[in-house]
Amino acid sequence: MEVSLRKARTIIRKTMEKGREMELKPLSVVVLDSGGHVIAFEREDGAAPGRFAIAHGKAYGSVMLGMAGTAQMQRAEEQAYFMAAVNGIYGGQVVPVPGGVLLRDKKGAVIGAVGVTGDSSENDAIAAMTGIEGAGLTGEI
Repeated sequence: MEVSLRKARTIIRKTMEKGREMELKPLSVVVLDSGGHVIAFEREDGAAPGRFAIAHGKAYGSVMLGMAGTAQMQRAEEQAYFMAAVNGIYGGQVVPVPGGVLLRDKKGAVIGAVGVTGDSSENDAIAAMTGIEGAGLTGEI
């Protein structure tokens, strides 16, 4: 199972709705497939233009490592050399912090990832999970 464009758009819409409900700063949201390719991206009015790279890096690290942003951050704190090496392998595209959320199917296989940026990493992750659950999918922060 892959994430459809329709599901990706639902994730983005519901993530941004949660951000507005929580009065977060303008969010940027990207949804990637299981190969790390962009399915959909949106940036709210007022979001900094560089937010695509951050949202993408959060999601990309999650899908490529099979490890959500929270776990990546913990690994970076415990083994900085490992995450530095991984980031080198992936051309500096990995942003190992919360807000990168793995998407899993009912059997636990990775089917994609969501990256959210704009507010604190923790708030980004909360908004992402709301969007993912609103699309009827399972996320791992």
